[in-house]
Formats: sequence, structure tokens, C-alpha cells
Amino acid sequence: MTASLPLKGIRVIDLTTVAMGPIASQWLGDFGADVIKVEAPAGDSTRHTGPAIEPGMAAMFLSTNRNKRSVMLDLTEAASRDALAQMIGGADVFMHNIRPQKLAKLGLEPEKLIARNPRLIYAGLLGFGEAGPYGGRPAYDDIIQGLSGCADLMRRQTGEPQYFPTITADKTTGLVAAMAILAALTGRAASGRGSIVEIPMFETMVGFNLVEHLYGRQFVPSRGETGYPRVLSRHRRPYRTLDGHICMMPYTDAHWRAFFAVADAPEHAADPRFATMSARTANIDALYAVAADLVSRKSSAHWLAACDRIGLPASPVLSLDDLAEDPHLQSVGFFSRLHDPALGELLMPGVPVLFDGERPPVGMPPRLGEHNREVMEEFGITLNGGLN
Repeated sequence: MTASLPLKGIRVIDLTTVAMGPIASQWLGDFGADVIKVEAPAGDSTRHTGPAIEPGMAAMFLSTNRNKRSVMLDLTEAASRDALAQMIGGADVFMHNIRPQKLAKLGLEPEKLIARNPRLIYAGLLGFGEAGPYGGRPAYDDIIQGLSGCADLMRRQTGEPQYFPTITADKTTGLVAAMAILAALTGRAASGRGSIVEIPMFETMVGFNLVEHLYGRQFVPSRGETGYPRVLSRHRRPYRTLDGHICMMPYTDAHWRAFFAVADAPEHAADPRFATMSARTANIDALYAVAADLVSRKSSAHWLAACDRIGLPASPVLSLDDLAEDPHLQSVGFFSRLHDPALGELLMPGVPVLFDGERPPVGMPPRLGEHNREVMEEFGITLNGGLN
């Protein structure tokens, strides 16, 4: 990690597993923090999720645990619990995704840890806020997608409840958790005191979905139903062309006038259903159907050139397989290739942000317990049979 990264000198003890928490701590590690991933003897379950060359180093683990060190502790043993407490006592951040009813058994109650380390940022990444009736319930991405409206949004668009085909709740809440921890660290810099941060998946995803979809119910009394019509339209999809598909996004009045002109259909620009933003929103299905018919008459290359000429946002449809060879991503150096003696060459998506024009490096995800001795020595913890 380079000296210029903004979180250099911040130490994070990360007891999270699976996806949401590891994604959050990976962001902190990407930004320069020393993230120490504490794992049970069986390791994070994602060590076995997806293809692997070496047991315990599967694809899902590799994608959510770069820029970290790994310590293996058996927290059923008193010595390991004591070691963890000592590590937290010397850390800036402690983060976990353990249900509240299990924390006391491990000696990880927030008040106890902050009393020992008053500058500690204690972050609980949970399924639900502890104060509500759902507090303490188990939660995974699918459950939160169902509760927070994601599956209902798919039902409104497709006619059938479905999950988004990505772990949206995990990834979104992981981002929010990293942001909240950074905010708490900023607050500590001013006050000198640590804080307890609660990041619940359910509340996070409800807020995420209602940005545009609270819509008419933003007002009291209501001025309409929930759901933003444009993005819920069943016609909102890549446009079929003569030889493939493109993504095209006319949005403003000027965009639509330019599109209809270049499509040799200027009469649609004068249609009162399509003349203004509010009218287009009210008639979005009809608008998208007209646009789809016009686009289908020409090739993808024709439309991409035409959109470029008139300043209309448009792009080809790339597959996941295309991304590693995308010329823009190659030019900006987004992907990294790591070489590991056992695993060979690994392709790793990079950190998307730059600091002073430089992209933070991507470090090799750790093997289970790889850094036990190194970390224990740093904290002055005496090694024994259970901690080696």
C-alpha cells in the first residue's frame, strides 16, 4: 500500500463474513487501512464459493478480500477471545456482522469494548436495526431484496417477483457501511472519541429503493402511487437494432427532438404525449414503443454514429466477458493481474477511484491464518498452540 493513501495508519479488526461486511472492509483496505480479517478455523464460507485452484481460495473470496491480512482464531477458546480483545483494544475500527444476541457470549458488547478503547469506532453490520421488531433476525441478500421492494419492482416490470441478478443488498450496504465508518473516523478526528455505528441492510435498501420509487407518496397527503414510471416501463431495455442491440438514453426535450429528427420521424416531436418531461413520464410505455420501432430499422453501427453526431448518450451492449478487454478499462489500467506461486495468474478488478491521479494497488487476498504470527507479534500477544 502506498504512503499516499488516505487511510494509512488506520487499523481495522474485521470479524465479518460472507459478502456485505467483507465488501465494506475491502473498501477500507483499498483506501489504505490495515484490515485484519479474523476468521474461525473453518474460514469465511466464501473461501469455498465458486471455482478454485487451491482449497480455501475460491473466486468469491478473492473478489471481496483483497488488501487484507488474515488471522485465524477459534473464539470458542478463552485464549482466542482474549487475543481478539487485545487486538480490538489497539485498533481504530472494529466491525462485525454477528447477531446482537451472540455478542455477549464472545465478550464483544460495544459498551465494553469502547470503555477499554475510547477512540474505537464500533461498527455493527446487521440485517435489521436493533430497536425494531425485526432486530436480531438472520438476513441474507435474497431476504432483504424481498423485504425492501426489489422483488416487487421486478414484479411491476416483468409480471413476476424476481431478485435482481446481483447481490444488490450486500454490495449497497457494504458501500454505505464503509461510508459510515469513514464518517465516524472523521467525527473522531474532531471529538477525540469513538462511536457506535449501526448499519442495517433492510433500512439501507428501503432508502436505496425509495430514492425514485417513493414518488407520489413523497407528499402527505399522497399525490400519486409509488414507483417511478420511466424505470418501471416494461419497454425500458436495450433497443433491438437490425443486427443487435444498443443502449440509448434520450432524456431532455432537446434529446428527444434530435432523436426524432435523425430517425426521420419529426412528427413525433410535436406529439403532445412526448413534448415535455412530464408528458413523456405519463406516456412512457407509448414513447418507448415508438422509439423501439424506429431504432429497429437501422443497424447498431448506424445508431451509434448518429447518436455521437447529435450528442445523444448511447453505447453498445457489452457482455461480462467483454469487460476485461474493453479499451477504456485497459487504457485507465482498471484491471490488475496478480501472480501467485500456487494459483498462477489472477485477474482482479481494480479500485475504481484515483488519489492524486494514482489508482490504489490491489493486494493478494490472504490465505486462512496467513498472518497469525505477524499480527500477534505486532500486538504483543504471546503465541501458543491455539494462535499460531
